Order: sequence, then structure tokens, then C-alpha cells
Amino acid sequence: MVLAQLGGRISGAIRQMSNATVIDKKVLNDCLNEITHALLQADVQFSIVSDLHTNIKRIVDFDSLAAGHDKRKIISKAIFNELCRILNPGKKPPFTPKRGKTSVVMFVGLQGSGKTTTCAKYAHFHRSKGWKPALVCADTFRAGAFDQLKQNAVKAKIPFYGSYTESDPVAIASQGVERFKKENSDLIIVDTSGRHRQEAALFEEMRQLAEATKPDLVVFVMDGSIGQAAFDQAEAFKQSIDVGAVIVTKLDGHAKGGGALSAVAATKSPVLFIGTGEHVHEFQVFDAEPFVKRLLGMGADLSGFMDNIHQAVSSMDQVQKPPELLSENGNFTLRNMYEQFQLMLNMGPIGHAIPRFDQELMMPKGGSGKMKRYMIMMDSMTKKELDSPNGSLMNNESRILRVAKGSGHSIEAVKEMLEAYKRLSKIWSKTLKKGSKKMNVEQMSKVIPDEMLKQIGGKGALESLIKKIGSGKDIMAAFNK
Repeated sequence: MVLAQLGGRISGAIRQMSNATVIDKKVLNDCLNEITHALLQADVQFSIVSDLHTNIKRIVDFDSLAAGHDKRKIISKAIFNELCRILNPGKKPPFTPKRGKTSVVMFVGLQGSGKTTTCAKYAHFHRSKGWKPALVCADTFRAGAFDQLKQNAVKAKIPFYGSYTESDPVAIASQGVERFKKENSDLIIVDTSGRHRQEAALFEEMRQLAEATKPDLVVFVMDGSIGQAAFDQAEAFKQSIDVGAVIVTKLDGHAKGGGALSAVAATKSPVLFIGTGEHVHEFQVFDAEPFVKRLLGMGADLSGFMDNIHQAVSSMDQVQKPPELLSENGNFTLRNMYEQFQLMLNMGPIGHAIPRFDQELMMPKGGSGKMKRYMIMMDSMTKKELDSPNGSLMNNESRILRVAKGSGHSIEAVKEMLEAYKRLSKIWSKTLKKGSKKMNVEQMSKVIPDEMLKQIGGKGALESLIKKIGSGKDIMAAFNK
């Protein structure tokens, strides 16, 4: 059960309660039983679930509720508040980096937690906000650690430092921090060694690195798939080194993500970000209330909505022009489809929120995972194949076989991708006005889910939202800013 399924079960229980003709103790108990079962299956600690159950029963006291009170609303609000409570540690990080002033942030964690990738995501996030980040690889324990950090840094356009010959992590960290201070980087991120388990050598090395680099903030990176075991892990790191905040990774496809988040909150450690995928943009600021709203499908988080759009704009600053929805000849080519997929992935969570992907327009059924697989297949195509009108060059078994082998997929998978392309091509041709290759507010309003459009405030509010990020006539032109 991934987080989306957890949210679906909880919101389903609330919906079933709300649809009941009469709201009584039995209806409330049935609702709470379903919610507690869902939370326990997500590996939330039993004591936390028990407290949630008790608190909601105390708040929703049928004997003391005066006549005329909206019991459905009271129950829903109590559930929402309790879910926020168990995910909120009640503390803020002891230090927040400031632009223009050099800060050192050290990342620690066990091997396999996604620490190196998270360092690059953290740097990319702050670069998009105007910082001048730099990465230092002080991981000399894991083979290939420097290569991984170097690859991630180059991809995200972040300066980096490391060594293939120096074996002392303290020396590398000190040299890297000193170098980037001289280069006026205002956010120096130090990636440290991990181990397969919590051991004395790991903690001693972290203490030496902390003493040498004097970090303003130590961030513990934790694998979200370990569930409630996160409590003991977070506590052990807090006792050994001055951990100021936590980043929880791998929340995109594991059943125990809810358990991990609640367990970390129970240690009173503030969660800064959550990792929701492998790509550099799949990284979200964590705030309990908006997170629970998204989890339960309770409405658009407009502050997060705008933040994600601005991140998308910043992450695409290397693009010379906004992606075209049709080619110059008025055809929807495979290249157009590739660019639209790339755009939606770069837009992160907001890219998944706007279009009706499973019904029409920009993405195939199956979500971002299938979209990424299709892009890998298209990476094995030639320029002529990508630009051929209506994908005509791909109506050839030998070409399909070559793409399948080159991308590591089956022939059936490539044919499935081509069928998805044909379907999307027909939809785009019908959706866009003749002669127009970009999407205006009127067309955008047709592909936004009705509920979200209402929550935004209708077409007028959508137009105002678009104006805030760029052109008021063309949403795609915002990515040219």
C-alpha cells in the first residue's frame, strides 16, 4: 500500500461515514476502525494509532454534542487534525540557510538511504530559488560514490568537489568547504559516508567531519521504506550527532511511508523534505497540513501549486523556447510527445495534478512510471523517426525491433507506446485550435479536473494564476521566462 492507497482508504472511510443517513456511534466506530486498520497496515506505530483513535472519540462525544451540530463536519475535521498532529513534530529546524551568507549543511545516514541523490536534489532545489550551492563528496567508504555525486552534480549544473586519490574523508571535506567558501558559494553541501548499519565507526567519522567542517545544519537522510523502525534509527543518530532535521526518501512506492513519517515526527525531529522518486525534481518541501490535504484529496494547496510551477520554470531555464504542442507542419510528432512528457516530469507534483492523464491529453494511462519508460524507448529512436509526420517511419517491424533492443524493452512494449502516441496524436489534433500550437486559458480549463478548477476559483482565477507566472494568454509561454 503506497501513500496514495493509504489516502484513498482513509478518504473512502470518511466518505462512507458522510454518506450515512444517520451519524451515530456505530457509523463513527466503523469509520475509525477502517482508518486505524489502514494506518497499521502502513506500519504506523500502534501507540500512535491508538492515541489517534482515542482523541477522535473524545472530540466527537455524541452525548455532549448539542442538537443541530454538523456531525459529519466535526468528525471529518477531527480526523484531519489528528492526522496532521501525528505527522507534525512540533519543532522547526534550528537553522535555515540564507542567500548570500555561506552555510554548510552536512548530510548523514545509512548506506542505501538515497543520501547522495538527496544531496543533489537539495542543491537543485536551492539553486532554483537563487542560491549558489556546491557539493562536496566526503564519502570514501562506498565505491563509486564520487562518480555518482559527480554525475548528479553535472546533470543539475552544480559545482562539485571530490578526490579519487585521497582516502581521508575529513581532509576532502575540509578542502572542499574551504574551496567553495573562497568561490563565494552560499550553500555548501557535504555528502558523508554511510554504512550498512548503525556502528561506532560511522558515528565517529561523522563527529570528526562535523568538527572539521563546522556545519550549520546536519541533515539525517532516512529510507522511508523502513516504516516505524525509523523511530529507533532517528533517535540513534540524534544521540550520536547534533541532527537538526530529517529528509525521508523513497516515499513514491513503499507501503511503510506513513509509518516512517509518523515515527520521525514522534522523535520531535522536523522533516524538511520528502523524496518521491529518482529524478532531481521529485523532491517536495514537507508540511504536515498541506501533505494531509493532498493525501486525502481535500483540495488544492495553492501555495504549493505556485511553488511547483515556479520550480518548473526554473528547472527549464536551459530551454531556449517553450515546448511546441505540434510541429511546424501542424503534426503531433513523437518528439512533441517526448517534450510534453519531459515538461510534465519537470513540473513535478503539479504536472500530475492538472491534466486528466488517464482519460486524455498529455500522458498515457499508467502515470509517470509508464511515461518514463516511453521516454527511454524514444531515446533509442533517430531524429528522423522522432520528427516523422504521424510517426510514419515507425510503421516498420525492423525499426520497432531496433528500438526494443536499444531501450531494453520488449517489442510489445514499443508497440504499446506507439499505440499510446497515436491515441494522444488524435486527441491533440482535436483539442488545439487550427493554426494554434500552444494552449491558451480556455483550452487549459478543459483539461483541468472540474474539482480542481472550482477550488482554484474558475477560469478567471486560472487566468490570474497564469498571469502571475508569465503570459496571461499562453500558459506554455511561462516556461520561456
